[in-house]
Amino acid sequence: MHDHSVAISAKNISYQLNNKIILDDINLDLHCGEVTTLLGPNGAGKSTLLKILCDEIESNNEIRYFNKKKERWNKSLLAQQLGILPQQSSLSFAFSVSEVVELGGLPLDLPNKTLAPLTRSMMKKTGIEHLAERLYPSLSGGEKQRVHLARVLTQVSQYQQKIVMLDEPTSALDLSHQHNTLRLARELAAEGAAVVVVLHDLNLAAQYSDRVIVLKDGKLQADGRPWEAITTEMIEDVYGHKTLIQAHPMYDFPVVYAA
Repeated sequence: MHDHSVAISAKNISYQLNNKIILDDINLDLHCGEVTTLLGPNGAGKSTLLKILCDEIESNNEIRYFNKKKERWNKSLLAQQLGILPQQSSLSFAFSVSEVVELGGLPLDLPNKTLAPLTRSMMKKTGIEHLAERLYPSLSGGEKQRVHLARVLTQVSQYQQKIVMLDEPTSALDLSHQHNTLRLARELAAEGAAVVVVLHDLNLAAQYSDRVIVLKDGKLQADGRPWEAITTEMIEDVYGHKTLIQAHPMYDFPVVYAA
């Protein structure tokens, strides 16, 4: 049995920007061993919530990682147990792909003979081994996304107890790589990680999530297993679109069709 203890506890998360309420009093406990997906229309607050949860946006909200306040964590230890894949990366140096992935090893203090095979195995997992010598700026958007995923996987590889946050990790990917990335998220959760993913695709969320949290105008609209959270009523209310939902013919998850 996996430990389903609380990995992130967030209390009374509110956030305003230029007097506009982006997040409105959100309380969440996110668990180890689960893929939790944040859904919602553009501007619902998904990425902002993720950035507050990982402390990329300064906030005075109370956030705990593994029951310890975020302020009390040693920064280099936290970097080994909390990995973030941002939506955009501003990396513009002419690093090779393998050098970018090796950046994930910076917090680890591993000798090169240990780090090199580790980064290679993460590149294999994300399907970028063949790009190892390519220069990072020459890659497509989707290839860059997979390089950074390998970097994050390297960074958090040394601890079983960890949090991995992926902000729209499939946005630039083609079909097979979308599924591969979310399969990797499932594997991490199966190994005991708490995985938090921001997605736009309701069907990908339904297929790969243990828990789905839906935001609208900075408020929680739904929170539960895919069958509980992804309903025709919720989609019409949150996205303003009529849909039809049926069970997948082979697996037990909801499939959303535009009506």
